[in-house]
Amino acid sequence: MPADRHCGVMSGTSLDGVDAVVADFAPASGVCRTLGFAHVAFPPALRHDLAALQTSGDDELARAARASLALADCYADAALAACRAAGLAPSEVASVGVHGQTVRHRPDEHWTIQLNDPARVAERTGMTVVADFRRRDLAAGGQGAPLVPAFHHALFARPERARAVVNLGGIANVTLLAPGAPVRGFDTGPGNVLLDTWHARHGGGPFDAGGAWAASGRVDHALLHAMLGEPYFAAPPPKSTGRDLFDAGWLDAMLAHRGAPEHPADVQATLAALTARTIADAIRGAAPGTDEVLVCGGGAHNATVLRMLAHDLAPARVVPTSDEGVAVDQVEALAFAWLAREALAGRTASLPEVTGASGARVLGAIYPA
Repeated sequence: MPADRHCGVMSGTSLDGVDAVVADFAPASGVCRTLGFAHVAFPPALRHDLAALQTSGDDELARAARASLALADCYADAALAACRAAGLAPSEVASVGVHGQTVRHRPDEHWTIQLNDPARVAERTGMTVVADFRRRDLAAGGQGAPLVPAFHHALFARPERARAVVNLGGIANVTLLAPGAPVRGFDTGPGNVLLDTWHARHGGGPFDAGGAWAASGRVDHALLHAMLGEPYFAAPPPKSTGRDLFDAGWLDAMLAHRGAPEHPADVQATLAALTARTIADAIRGAAPGTDEVLVCGGGAHNATVLRMLAHDLAPARVVPTSDEGVAVDQVEALAFAWLAREALAGRTASLPEVTGASGARVLGAIYPA
């Protein structure tokens, strides 16, 4: 039987590619120790296909099936690369948790779709695969998201600190860790998704590196005020969201209603302010005593968003999770390695206080090696 080593594989709403990590969950100290990490970028054709599947279109079933096969190959390549980086054979890793690619998320209708082919990943890697983490929580009446707060609690909770953990992916989510209180968490709204959409539309590539373009613009406060009127932001948790709401159509409707600023960089600056403000409002509203905020995910590299977030949350300390010894690009993949570990052990890993489910559940379907 392999030691307590597990792999986690994650591709997020930003559609940039796959992060994979191999971790040891029996280190001399701490919750886990990263042994190897790998990133596999999505081929442009797959990125295009996944973006197209976010909305209804012709021949969706066949297109989704083909995309699932291509995704599974990316997941397998990333898992194997992480094993190589760790200096381990796949047989020396107990499992690989593979979340899949969310293309639709409708908890209001009790369903969600993550494209994946875990059987293909098992065949390609020779590893036990744990997948389909969300649907059991949905079946129990929950949102099916966010799923990472339980891991955030295990990794980052401190008895003497009121902390929040912000995952800045395509959609941003927050975990609230108050001493002596239940763990809480929810999706706050757009993280990188609108920033990436606008940046790509104006020929700047798939993302605004470091937030440089946003930093060159000026926030349009009238447009920001209109965006903040979106009802999702005022809705109480439990709640989760995705591209089903915050997409190019949502952005275009806002611009049409208010009138687009003259300079596209001003829209980018306003979208950065929207991401920061909605996260800050969520933390201040739900956990006003928070004194430290840890940021992870791809958006943690966006210096403009982090600067705005620190301003909006002052005097709370806002720092990347790397200050705690965990690389910002590894936290979500580590979370799914941990969730796979919990599933194999038959332990519940969902938090009803977070998702609104009727009780804690074991999450994930297991595909033996």
